[in-house]
Amino acid sequence: MDALAGLLDGPRAKGAFLLRSIMDPPWSIRLEDRSPLTLIAMVRSEAWLKPDDGEAQLLRPGDVAIMRGPDPYTIGDALDTKPQAVIHPGQVCMTPSGEHLALSMDLGVRTWGDSLDGAAMMFTGTYEMDGEISQRLLKVLPPMLVIREETWNCTILSLLAEEIVKDDPGQEAVLDRLLDLLLIAVLRTWFARPEAEPPTWYKAMSDPVVGRALRMIQNSPAQPWTVASLAAKTGVSRAALARKFTELVGEPPMTFLTSWRLDLAADMLREPGVTLEAVARKVGYGSSFALSTAYKRVHGVSPQFVRSRTTRVSS
Repeated sequence: MDALAGLLDGPRAKGAFLLRSIMDPPWSIRLEDRSPLTLIAMVRSEAWLKPDDGEAQLLRPGDVAIMRGPDPYTIGDALDTKPQAVIHPGQVCMTPSGEHLALSMDLGVRTWGDSLDGAAMMFTGTYEMDGEISQRLLKVLPPMLVIREETWNCTILSLLAEEIVKDDPGQEAVLDRLLDLLLIAVLRTWFARPEAEPPTWYKAMSDPVVGRALRMIQNSPAQPWTVASLAAKTGVSRAALARKFTELVGEPPMTFLTSWRLDLAADMLREPGVTLEAVARKVGYGSSFALSTAYKRVHGVSPQFVRSRTTRVSS
């Protein structure tokens, strides 16, 4: 597993909310849905994207933005346009005064707005549940990032434009996978940029010694790794590996191994039907009890709590 694959492993849309919005100015939409992550792709015209705590960004056709929740934000034709719609959790759309808007602004299959010929069009793809996005990924993303049309070459948007209005059998699964691909393409472009701030372990992958140790941990988390066994595999002394690993990654090898295993476990536990015992074996713990003890020590809650919370959200 390379560094990028290790970071991006996890986007798994399951009936994600996908919408084509078409609006005539003046228009403005307030997002308070608390979703963990949303992609916004501008198709025609321009729009101002403004988080409550942050600088506004102007989106032009072909630009794609990623908003990391749960903080609210507003998108509209101008910064001074007052919102006509507020999106609440569960994608419930209402006026600021509390009147429902879903039916009155329905323009057809996955299309919403005030006119099919509206000047502005954008696609919105929302991951509504935490389990759809790896926590390892969410932890390293800024609250908002924007990829400009002129800086990347992506054909997924045109394919999404064709598919989003179809109502064929299996269409939901097709759109889920397209959303995952679009997210990965955007993040791959962003992580290659100098202003991106990937995690320290991601940057440490380029080191011939530490990078090899990281890849072994990520590829085989169930192995009973020790500093000594990692050092033997990388061809350096135990002390040299521990010193360089801590310097580049920011934490000792065994601390990173534990956090990696527990992050993997958190992602796996959000998958339906998987047992705690099976997850424990896959991430290197001898029993479900050992995994639960380690998880609670680090996160303050049990893995069962994570699972029950995810079940409540998805039901």
